[in-house]
Amino acid sequence: MTLIGRTRTRGVETLTLDSPANRNALSAALVDELADTLTDCGKDSDIRAVVLTHTGTTFCAGADLRDPPHPDTLVGLLRQIVELPKPVVARVTGHVRAGGLGLLAACDIAAASDAATFAFTEVRIGVAPAVISLTLLPRTDPRALARHYLTGERFDATEAARIGLLTATGNDVDDVLAPVLDGLRKAAPQALTETKRLLTARVLETFDRDAAHLTALSARMFASADAREGMTAFLERRDPPWVL
Repeated sequence: MTLIGRTRTRGVETLTLDSPANRNALSAALVDELADTLTDCGKDSDIRAVVLTHTGTTFCAGADLRDPPHPDTLVGLLRQIVELPKPVVARVTGHVRAGGLGLLAACDIAAASDAATFAFTEVRIGVAPAVISLTLLPRTDPRALARHYLTGERFDATEAARIGLLTATGNDVDDVLAPVLDGLRKAAPQALTETKRLLTARVLETFDRDAAHLTALSARMFASADAREGMTAFLERRDPPWVL
C-alpha cells in the first residue's frame, strides 16, 4: 500500500501524504517512501517544482510513536528536501504538530489555509524538538520559537506566518499558491536550482554543524523514562504525572 500519492500538472509534481490511520505521522515506512519519491522527483527533468500536501485534516502529526523513524533517517529526509534541486512547496489545509513542523520548515515555500493549526508538542510528552531544529532554527523568529518550543501551545496560521514558519496564509490555500506556482513555471530550471542553493546555504551549514549532536540528543530523550511515561500517557489519553 502506497503512503505517498503522486499527480502532475504542468510540470508541478504534487506529493500527497496519505496515511490516514495515523494522521500522516512520520512512521519509518512513510519517511522511507517519501525519501524514495523525492529522489525520483530530483532526477526528473520534466518536473519544475514539487508540492507537498496531505489527505485528511492533518498535514502531519509528528513522529509515529508506535513506529518512529531512526533520527538519522529523519535528518536525511529533511536534508533531502533542503537539497532537492527543485523548489519544494508545502500546501497545508489542516493541523501540523511536532515533527511535521520540521518537515514544513524544510520546504522552500509554505502556505496554509486560515483553518490550519500548529504546535510543538514534544515537551508535553517528555522529549525535545531536536532534529527538527535543523530546519526551524535558521528560518524562524527565535523569540517566538522559544515560547512555542517551551510551552507546546497551539497557534494559528497568522502566527505561523508572523514567525516565518509560513510564507503566506489565506482562506483558500490554492488561491494563495496559484501565483507562486505560476511564477515557478516561468523560471528557468537551472536558475531555480542555483537560486535555491543561495537560499539554503545557511540551513545546510546548520546541518553540517549540528546534525550529529541533535541526532544524539533526540535518541537520548526518546530513550528516557520521561519519554516512556509521556508517550504512554499520550496513547492512553491521560495527563502524565508532571502536569500540575
